[in-house]
Amino acid sequence: MPSAETTPARVRKPETVRPTREDEIAAAGSELIGGPLGRRALTGTSWWTPVRVVVFVAIGMFALGLVQKAPCYDGAWFFGASSQYTHACYSDIPHLYQGRGFADGLVPYFDKLPGDMDYLEYPVLTGVFMEVASWLTPGSGGIQHQEQWYWFVNAGMLMVCAAVIAVCVSRTHRRRPWDGLLLALAPAFALTATINWDLLAVALTAAAMLMWSRGRAVAFGVLLGLATAAKLYPLVLLGPLLVLCWRAGKWREFFQAVGGAAGAWLVVNVPVMLFAFEGWSKFYTFSHDRGIDFGSFWLIWSQNSSNPPSIDFVNTTASALVVLSFLGIAALTFTAPRRPRFAQLAFLMVAAFILTNKVYSPQYVLWLVPLAVLARPKWRDFLIWQACEVAYFLGIWFYLAYTTSGDAHKGLPTEGYHWAIALHLLGTLYLCAVVVRDILRPERDVVRRAGDDDPSGGVLDGAADHFVLSGLRHPEQEAPEEPSRTDWGGPEPLPHEGRSL
Repeated sequence: MPSAETTPARVRKPETVRPTREDEIAAAGSELIGGPLGRRALTGTSWWTPVRVVVFVAIGMFALGLVQKAPCYDGAWFFGASSQYTHACYSDIPHLYQGRGFADGLVPYFDKLPGDMDYLEYPVLTGVFMEVASWLTPGSGGIQHQEQWYWFVNAGMLMVCAAVIAVCVSRTHRRRPWDGLLLALAPAFALTATINWDLLAVALTAAAMLMWSRGRAVAFGVLLGLATAAKLYPLVLLGPLLVLCWRAGKWREFFQAVGGAAGAWLVVNVPVMLFAFEGWSKFYTFSHDRGIDFGSFWLIWSQNSSNPPSIDFVNTTASALVVLSFLGIAALTFTAPRRPRFAQLAFLMVAAFILTNKVYSPQYVLWLVPLAVLARPKWRDFLIWQACEVAYFLGIWFYLAYTTSGDAHKGLPTEGYHWAIALHLLGTLYLCAVVVRDILRPERDVVRRAGDDDPSGGVLDGAADHFVLSGLRHPEQEAPEEPSRTDWGGPEPLPHEGRSL
């Protein structure tokens, strides 16, 4: 028999972090269902695992979001522009069924549309999603009946995306599945889920984050490339990944991710580029030529200035601000006392992209919700930000009601809408500020305080530093020795470490 000296001790199983034990808001909210989990409570014996609970709650909240759209489904989409805003139930989906040629059987990117919008102005994978939904929409009945069905079909497909997002967010941090309830219960998530098709890109991005957390760089890249083929914003995640892999010396994994992303994006886009280049390029020309629009600080400037900025100036300045934001994130990464977590930098980069953009549609909050949950799983800060986003959600619809109700002026005037925009900007900046504080003071980071390093970081989790702003250094010579970690992320060494095995 092997001696005790040569028999490895049993590895400790991962310990699930329970928010009701570390978060006062979560503990107070749990009183509605019996209070925080006790020390002697038996877990892991029920079919209702944390991930399943999160998914069912997310589906329930998604369903409530569908109910919130009921006034529009019953007629506000069709019988009055103002009423769909006063009920805050507007959606692009039914309007674009006929407006983008799906009702007439036109093929996106290949068939020209009547009117000013000559081609579909969405990325290819989103166009495919829209086209598949049109195939599943019954062609019988009047156009209003078909638009209702088209919205319902899309809602069902988007609900699948919401469930995928809930699963991926709950599983990205192995020891923190209950953090997924932040996403599942996010009011702005439920309110904006069926305004447009953004959930497709969000689901692919969440799946990519899950793959990276498991060390699967190529799969991460492929999913991120597909997400970029559905919406442009996922591309900016490669910036934070670059500086993190630079600091950790993980160049092989970074280039695998970039290669996978480029390959997936090309597979989706090249066929359309070759056979319908004009239609394919519409999304990019439309994004460039689009004027200053709702939700941006550019709109406040434009509507309060006798000499508003030109589109070229806004495009150039917004691009420069994104680059400066990336440089700031890079400097933060290389000077932080501990390498930032991937989710933290991903949230900051997407937030910078949103804050500097010339348009902020209310559904863009969906881009940030999963990243915010992973970056700062703290109920107080998350709910403060969500309150600001819900206020903006109501503000934009009441403002549109004001501008479309004629002399009645029912709704929110321009000055009030500017305050709603400012609230959205301040709420997002607040969440960015607490994430930056967590990076500069890692002891304040609730994820690391629980004993983890970077559970969403994949190969970055627990890796030694190879490069910091002061210059290249060898981790064995200059970098401080990192504590040994168990397989569940804690700082305590395994019982057999340091022995001859």
